[in-house]
Amino acid sequence: MLTLGLTGRIWVCVQAVDGRKSFDGLSAVVTSQLGHDPLSGDLFVFRNRRGDRLKILAWQGDGFALYLRRLERGTFAFPSADAKAVNMTVTELAMLLGGVDWTRTQKRRHYQRGA
Repeated sequence: MLTLGLTGRIWVCVQAVDGRKSFDGLSAVVTSQLGHDPLSGDLFVFRNRRGDRLKILAWQGDGFALYLRRLERGTFAFPSADAKAVNMTVTELAMLLGGVDWTRTQKRRHYQRGA
């Protein structure tokens, strides 16, 4: 099974990004538009203009990994926000990748350790 090797946070870029961008182009978007460090170990999720493809940029310690997901029909349910990037949980990323509109789900109350 392929894993993303999450060592940090997950950031979703709210604005559409040119789908032709690869490692260097997406890394530049992370730095210039989102204001984050692409070498931080965080995952960065991007979508194309149509919303039927997404890319995940991940630093693996010795180089970048780029994951691509394409839907044959329909679009991904990306969040809309005033910020340029939205932080999400691993569960929310799994729902996004699975085609679930995670912004419309209702979370049940459960214990969370205080910060």
